[in-house]
Amino acid sequence: MEIEKGSHGPASRDSLLQWSQWQLLDSILPTGGFAHSLGLEAAFQAHMISGPEDLQTYVLHVLENTGSLLLPFVYSANMSPNLETWHKLDRILDATLTNEVVRKASMAQGSALMRVAATVFTEAPSLEMMRISSLGSGTVAFHHAPIFGLVCGLLGMDTGISQRAYMYITMRDVISAATRLNIIGPLGAAKLQHDIAIAAEDMSKKWMNRTFEEACQTAPLLDTVQGCHAYLFSRLFCS
Repeated sequence: MEIEKGSHGPASRDSLLQWSQWQLLDSILPTGGFAHSLGLEAAFQAHMISGPEDLQTYVLHVLENTGSLLLPFVYSANMSPNLETWHKLDRILDATLTNEVVRKASMAQGSALMRVAATVFTEAPSLEMMRISSLGSGTVAFHHAPIFGLVCGLLGMDTGISQRAYMYITMRDVISAATRLNIIGPLGAAKLQHDIAIAAEDMSKKWMNRTFEEACQTAPLLDTVQGCHAYLFSRLFCS
């Protein structure tokens, strides 16, 4: 069956953009998010987490820290999805992330997301142009949060949905890591994700629509624990 690539009206283009927006959040999109545990593996091996209750507390702290530190970069990139703003946000976040494990994880996921988005979302041709012009510059670290906001902006996703989406994929990835570490079963993980949604929405509203100048760290212990990941003798995840 041949795929038709004819012209579409404004209403049809908006509908097609929604399919792209859903695909951006799909776990099948090969951005490498499931290779990272957001420090959960290090915390588990340090005996900070022993069961579902500890896991829920950990996820809540991860979400709070994501909201305070990274949502401002998602928001700022989404508001001005252009090359100049993206490069500026990338440089600032690169200087902000002093934890080498977190920094490398952000760069790895951001590079993967930019590569996939530029290839898949052809309705936003500027993504490919931005990627090509940035690859040879040597000054762009390709951090994940600004790129996520950039892609969301170019796909027509509004700032509120973009920030909630970032919180959602963060929650999804850390709970997914918990199932592979056998901290919780698949059914329990699904129930936990549903239960945490109320708190995640409250945190999203708390940290939403802040500029990058307001970014801050709210859970320094998480940063310390994740920094220990590189010293684990045996590990399943990259971070």
